[in-house]
Amino acid sequence: MLVLAALIGSFRSHAAKLYPVLSGDRWGFVDNSGTLVINPQFDRAGPFASGLAEVRLGKWGYVDPSGKFVINPQFEEAAPFSDGLAAVKLGGRFGYINPDGKYVINPQFDDAGRFASGRAWIRVKRLHGYVDETGTIVINPQFQSAADFSEGLAVVELGGRFGYVDPSGKFVINPQFEKAGSFSDGLAAVRLNRRWGFVDRSGKIVINPQFEETGPFVKGLAPARLAKLWGFTDSSGHWVINPQFEEAGGFSEGLARVRMGGRWGFVDTTGKIAINPQFDEAMPFADGLARVKLGHKIGYVDPNGKYVWNPAN
Repeated sequence: MLVLAALIGSFRSHAAKLYPVLSGDRWGFVDNSGTLVINPQFDRAGPFASGLAEVRLGKWGYVDPSGKFVINPQFEEAAPFSDGLAAVKLGGRFGYINPDGKYVINPQFDDAGRFASGRAWIRVKRLHGYVDETGTIVINPQFQSAADFSEGLAVVELGGRFGYVDPSGKFVINPQFEKAGSFSDGLAAVRLNRRWGFVDRSGKIVINPQFEETGPFVKGLAPARLAKLWGFTDSSGHWVINPQFEEAGGFSEGLARVRMGGRWGFVDTTGKIAINPQFDEAMPFADGLARVKLGHKIGYVDPNGKYVWNPAN
């Protein structure tokens, strides 16, 4: 049985990447060439993770890359798998299931996040805490808000201020910020006196609060807004791409989404336009494709801006 489980896990991890697409009012999945692999048949569909994707057909369940239900539709809400577990809602309460659809943590929480660093945030009434993969509460519900662990730390809100805890619940950076984001590339965005800057894992400010808004660092670059325009700064706080965009997101797979003239496109790390602004909405690149939207239609483009799945479909 262990050998069989290992083979199934290997199959799931090496299965071709599939992407959810909308055709008419039904969702299905295409591969990275735009070929329909799972015919449109679902009310809603999420991304594949750990070889399974959450889909709604009346209620939420999970399908494998062939489109077969591995976990039958039964949940009021369902999230992607992370670290082998997925948060699902049943009877108004959240719990966690494994890829076989078995409850590892019974439904008991008012809300729940994804597992990372062996921890997931949960909400009991109005307070947030963290559980481990057995469902044991390892950080007692005490925070007004909490986020997923990232790079071994999680941002939490206590007494109206934000700080960072480690997996044991110990504050590594005391609550002192007006707002705060998760760590990425060893830095986290924090807000003081209504301006955003960045701190390192010790809590030391490495980029003074000066921006109206910021995004996460990815390979040394982070989007930031000064006045009404967005650009990209390096880890020393110097502009690498001068503020010129109406909106901007973080880099992913070498490209960042930006909005110009009311339309979204993509730039490379030098600020050069890689895909002309033409979309009503655009998501970051993932596994070689970016999800874009024109009107109510959803499509996918490759890094050259070529449609793999055209919104006209």
